[in-house]
Amino acid sequence: MKFISSLCCTLALVTFSYVATAQTVIDQVIARIGGEYILLSDLEEQFALSESQSNDSLPASARCQILDQVLVSKLLYNQSKLDSIEITDAEVESQLNARIDRILSYMNGDINQFEDYYGQSITATKEQFREDLREQILVDRMRGTVVREVKVTPAEVKKFFADIPQDSLPYFNSEVEIGEIVVLPIANKATKKTTIEKLEGIAEMINTGEMTFEDAAKKYSQDGSAQGGGDLGWTKRGKFVPAFEAAAYNLDPGTMSGVVESEFGYHLIKLKERRGNTIRVSHILIRPEVTEEDIEKSRSFLDSVATLVKIDTFNFSYAVKRFGYDKVQSYNNDGRMTNSVSGNTFFETGDLDPDIYFAIDDMELDSLSGVMEYRGPSGDNLLRVVQLQSRTQPHRATLAQDYAKIQTATKQAKQQSYLSDWIEGKIGTTFISVDERYHGCPAVQDWLADSRQVGVRP
Repeated sequence: MKFISSLCCTLALVTFSYVATAQTVIDQVIARIGGEYILLSDLEEQFALSESQSNDSLPASARCQILDQVLVSKLLYNQSKLDSIEITDAEVESQLNARIDRILSYMNGDINQFEDYYGQSITATKEQFREDLREQILVDRMRGTVVREVKVTPAEVKKFFADIPQDSLPYFNSEVEIGEIVVLPIANKATKKTTIEKLEGIAEMINTGEMTFEDAAKKYSQDGSAQGGGDLGWTKRGKFVPAFEAAAYNLDPGTMSGVVESEFGYHLIKLKERRGNTIRVSHILIRPEVTEEDIEKSRSFLDSVATLVKIDTFNFSYAVKRFGYDKVQSYNNDGRMTNSVSGNTFFETGDLDPDIYFAIDDMELDSLSGVMEYRGPSGDNLLRVVQLQSRTQPHRATLAQDYAKIQTATKQAKQQSYLSDWIEGKIGTTFISVDERYHGCPAVQDWLADSRQVGVRP
């Protein structure tokens, strides 16, 4: 029996979205898998989220599919504990901060808008979701561990493609691959000096007792931790960039650093507590202002680099590594951009950023655009030139033209089948109990039927 038909959709992962839609329910345990419990509120929150993302009201039976997904997630989470899958506090904190920063970037950095939407402060939101995110990461890691060794051969790819009925072959719109050389405009020395002096003035106010570090962070700091008084939470070594980490670990509890420069700007750092190799720090971050003159200087530099590529002084890949900004995703892929939706390097032209779309509209292969300004995921103003590296015409899928996509689809199908078999086997050796009101769900009956095979009581 192939298990868990809804597995391909999601593993009931927690997102920040449901805060605004979740309904209040009287909590009770509705299922148990090993040492993990599923609460009625877990199911209702997921149902409310799914309904909020649907154009139509969901039928009551949708709860059966959602419960199936939650059961899968809890089974993987339970197994991750049994297998001692590890995750550090730093990893959790890093992903929490990244998600908060990403949400804030969608809101143009407006903390008040964030708090209005979530109904609480950034610090409270992080506290609410920290353990949920830890579980989500462990579920993902356990799943990756299970399917890690799954590979496909060329023969399997050909068979997978051959088994697709001719009239069911996907039709691909025109797609392109885009390379980019990205430059981060740097503030000039005078602006940096002004920023350092401002932080030194803030430090003086803190040292004289004119204002507390926490109040200063709320007033002056330019990152998402400001609302929480600059508190970055507990973390171990390896989370922070080297300059920041070195300064933080050299402090005594209750003391504050001088001005520290990092790739993010300039900081004042306060060590709040230390527990062995784990510290809790707060900071005040101020980024030096990048002026129009700074941007134009970087624009001229990037234009010169593009010209040297055009006349074959060096190739595009070398230009990316030698002159490109190493904090963008494309830097580690020879400048080639990755489609965040598909995970590959192909973009339908309609999905491109408008500036890129119009820049490549009449470009020839391997040619470069002019310099374009854009805002990066972390809110930085960046500059880039793009290269059109490939272009396909609209076509029905073929093995010759779309091998990479078909290979990916083949591998995903094989992983799905392997994971389904693995889950079925684990059900037979794991204690499973589900509230009787859900026994009518077909997917739940599969879970209980397999558990009965080894005498596990539903």
